Order: sequence, then C-alpha cells, then structure tokens
Amino acid sequence: MLSYRSAMIDDAEALNAALSRLSAELGDTHRADVAALRGLGWGANPAFRAILAETDDEVVGTALYSPYVSTVFGSAGVYVSDLWTAPSVRGKGVGKGLLAAALRDGKQVWNARFMKLDVYHSSPDARQFYERLGFRPSDEQTKMMLDEAGCMALRGRE
Repeated sequence: MLSYRSAMIDDAEALNAALSRLSAELGDTHRADVAALRGLGWGANPAFRAILAETDDEVVGTALYSPYVSTVFGSAGVYVSDLWTAPSVRGKGVGKGLLAAALRDGKQVWNARFMKLDVYHSSPDARQFYERLGFRPSDEQTKMMLDEAGCMALRGRE
C-alpha cells in the first residue's frame, strides 16, 4: 500500500539515497550527504521540508521543498527543488501525490498559495508531466545562478 508522510530526521539516510538516485538519473553531481541533510532539514534553522512516498517501508519517491516568497503574488509559495519517483512507480500518480502532499504541507506551515519548480531541458518527459498538472513556463523570468566561488567573492572572501 502506498503512503505519503513528512520526512523526519531519522529518514535522512533514505532521503539522501533517493536524492542520490535522482542526481544519477539526471547526470548531476550529488554532493549532499546524510549529515548535511540532517543539518539543513532539521537543524536550528531548517532550510527545507520533504515528503516521502513509501510502499511496505520502501521509499519509492520524495519531494524536497522550501518556502518561496513572492511580492507579486503577495504570499508564500512552495518551491520544489527535487522530485523523484522510483522507475517501478512512474506513471502511477506518485509524483502528483508527492506534489499535492508538499502543497498541503506548505499551506499548513507557510500558508503557501502557489508552487514553483524548475525542469531540466534534457527532461522532456518531466516537462510533459508538469504541464499535464497545469504548470506553465514563465517567459517573464530568466533563472540566474551565482556559484560558490561567486558567492565567496560577493561576500568579500570571509
């Protein structure tokens, strides 16, 4: 039986394993580890929340998300940075269930009224999935990133 629940600190190892699988599937470097996730998700100032999808105590999906504040919308939203489902459950509604659970949690915790995410250009199936749910690309914005070296320079090389 499939169930969804909020990840707890004791789930950091399973969460990291799922996120590592996502990174591998995308061809990304996975630099997170269990200790980093514990600190980021359950430390003094949690930076994310996560939902786990499970069948018989096996993690088959996860959504990792954080608050996103928009003055345009005049509210908080949920920014989904990572969404992964095991190949065995793809096409069975698990991704949609994870997003819905993250949105419900975001509504309860931050009074979130919208959801935002990014999709890789190299993942057309993921883009189609999101579009079927009603997500639309934003033509008004360009994603801009400042890497770690750029952040060090901006902060003045502490």
